[in-house]
Amino acid sequence: MNTIANLKPGDSVNNFFLIKDSKQGVTTQGKPYMSMMLQDKSGEIDTKYWTVTKEDAPKLIAGVVIKVQGDVIDYRGKKQLKILNCRVAESTDNVRASEFVENAPISEQELFDTVMDYVIQIDDVDLSRIVRHLVTKYKEEFLSFPAAKVNHHDFHSGLAYHVTCMLRQGEALVDIYPQVNRALLYSGIILHDIGKVKELSGSIGVQYTREGNLLGHIVIASEEVNDAATELGIDRNSESVLLLKHLILSHHGKLEYGSPKVPMILEAELLHFIDNIDARIMMFDKNLKNVAPGEFSDRVFPLESRQLYQPIVDDYKME
Repeated sequence: MNTIANLKPGDSVNNFFLIKDSKQGVTTQGKPYMSMMLQDKSGEIDTKYWTVTKEDAPKLIAGVVIKVQGDVIDYRGKKQLKILNCRVAESTDNVRASEFVENAPISEQELFDTVMDYVIQIDDVDLSRIVRHLVTKYKEEFLSFPAAKVNHHDFHSGLAYHVTCMLRQGEALVDIYPQVNRALLYSGIILHDIGKVKELSGSIGVQYTREGNLLGHIVIASEEVNDAATELGIDRNSESVLLLKHLILSHHGKLEYGSPKVPMILEAELLHFIDNIDARIMMFDKNLKNVAPGEFSDRVFPLESRQLYQPIVDDYKME
């Protein structure tokens, strides 16, 4: 069976895929069609179903596995799957949605153990209690949810993997710059995206929840810290708690990027850049994964619509 990563224009497919996202539209002739993003463990592909019926369209939603017959075409320099026929998978097909979802390169248990190794190093008692409380409260979601719907770490366990990579960056920076408050930075890294366990629906067929759309993960995370402090009998207006909430509220860096506040302390500034570094590295990896050496990717909107280049590594000679 061809995987999405191996598909090229001119190929025909007769495979099962998972619907990552879907949207129903109407052609200029007034006929319904579906625009979908299909995925398997190797990647995703833009898909059009021009002959969908009004009866089938409501069944083709995110999180559903479908059997697809179709052709891969070149649409404006980008491969696209044109569906000729499809059906929703049945129990007799013996396929599960989880089989089509990419996983973090580290197991859930290893991710949890790594995060807890850093929690032990948080020597501020109040911060340590709040972090432990929230990681324990949302352990299942924290270890399984993606870090985003699209763009970066949008895979099973992506949230925990994102946090562990950021913690390693934070540790290196604290070792270089001893003036950084280790406990505060680690706490901010671990909890900065904890609101995504309520903003997103899960790791399969990821959608924004009502709470996610109305509030967003930044506000949700700040509220979770407040609630945790209250439950634990910690003064929610103490210096440590206020600074932790500031890190969460400012981690997108700029007001126009969705942060209610801009970073006003060193640890908040570092959190913003660590978050950005890890997200951008992942976007480079994701968009270059299936690009041949010497070739360019499609334009990547969240990276300022740049095309990315895949270096020809063999051309670099060691002296």
